[in-house]
Amino acid sequence: MASWVLSECGLKPLSQNFPRPRTGAVSNNHTKHRFLQLNRSSIDPSFSPIKLSSGCFRERNWGLRVSTPLRVAPLNEEDKREEIINGVNEAQEGEEAEFDPGAPPPFKLADIRAAIPKHCWVKDPWKSMSYVVRDVVVVFGLAAAAAYLNNWLVWPLYWFAQGTMFWALFVLGHDCGHGSFSNDPKLNSVAGHLLHSSILVPYHGWRISHRTHHQNHGHVENDESWHPLSEKIYKTLDNVTQFLRFKLPFPMFAYPFYLWNRSPGKTGSHFDPNSDLFVPNERKDVITSTICWTAMAALLVGLSFVMGPIQLLKLYGVPYWGFVMWLDLVTYLHHHGHEEKLPWYRGKEWSYLRGGLTTLDRDYGIINNIHHDIGTHVIHHLFPQIPHYHLIEATEAAKPVLGKYYKEPEKSAPLPFYLIGVLIRSLKKDHYVSDTGDVVYYQTDPKLTGLPKSQ
Repeated sequence: MASWVLSECGLKPLSQNFPRPRTGAVSNNHTKHRFLQLNRSSIDPSFSPIKLSSGCFRERNWGLRVSTPLRVAPLNEEDKREEIINGVNEAQEGEEAEFDPGAPPPFKLADIRAAIPKHCWVKDPWKSMSYVVRDVVVVFGLAAAAAYLNNWLVWPLYWFAQGTMFWALFVLGHDCGHGSFSNDPKLNSVAGHLLHSSILVPYHGWRISHRTHHQNHGHVENDESWHPLSEKIYKTLDNVTQFLRFKLPFPMFAYPFYLWNRSPGKTGSHFDPNSDLFVPNERKDVITSTICWTAMAALLVGLSFVMGPIQLLKLYGVPYWGFVMWLDLVTYLHHHGHEEKLPWYRGKEWSYLRGGLTTLDRDYGIINNIHHDIGTHVIHHLFPQIPHYHLIEATEAAKPVLGKYYKEPEKSAPLPFYLIGVLIRSLKKDHYVSDTGDVVYYQTDPKLTGLPKSQ
């Protein structure tokens, strides 16, 4: 068994099979969906297919297939006419035209890709590993210093710092899942398992559901991460569930529960190979990651006997929940909280590009470098194969193409405390979306805000 686990964690590539794609249309969450596919060469210039004798194409590089669809559906003539609008509503004479973020953009995904320098797509495994070494050294250094000093003036500082470092480890494992860590699938798999298992994340289970999020970002029903609840589902929630979902600090502790039970209206566990999150050919991957997760949990239990449960709680338990709060905060704010409401899509209105343009960049001050510039999120969502150390340059190059569709992030002080206000305001008003309509915006439940229904 042990040798099998080791081999699955890194000594052989992952399955070359894709899950069945899903459409952008509304679909039943208890069935496998079809993905709109996007031309891979327009996303990553390093991709090159191998033509088989049957006339089909097979990917040569596993690392490039973990994040994005292969093709987008062609535009009909009406869509093409709408694109000319450039997101600006027609104005009366003498009036300034109003920008509409829900209108189809005049540019294509290939236009954005062409603006990004070619070297931004290059993945350097040595550079990626240097970040891993840096973060691991800091993690063990912080733990050793806190254990040595063992002072209640030091522990709160340690919990914040170590929770942030656990979050940094997650981001590096996140790069492994996207294939932006390196072009070597074995290295990605080994590094991803070690990084994510160490902070109790099932690597493959998360990787697959996160791929679903990227392939469906901005889609009301098919998105996987902090997607909106429809009004119908929202009204089925009991008062306790609504309170826990929208009242701080409870939403910031959601991630471990999501791993086991997903979001309201969806079923399945990231640990269960039979979950409707996965297709049969991913079963072995999910089992492997679940075993690695279990091994880490067993190690923590053993350490509690060696050093005592209180010491383990101080060294690992509290920082773990700090990491969870970082993950929920960052993920939520990449899709919520802009001053102007951003659209969510259904049906034919949704596309990979339009969904990606509803994501937001955020500035985290001195944390930007610590958590590997994950706040540079728009370009990451559109082109997840770009390594994190090229995201800032790629974003600057793409801004002239994106125009008003790019929302410049508010500049942060050294520590991003301003984001707490953004989070509070968003949780007070972003509750559900209409059950009907292909372009929808968040609506507010007055009973959660204390406002009259007319407001």
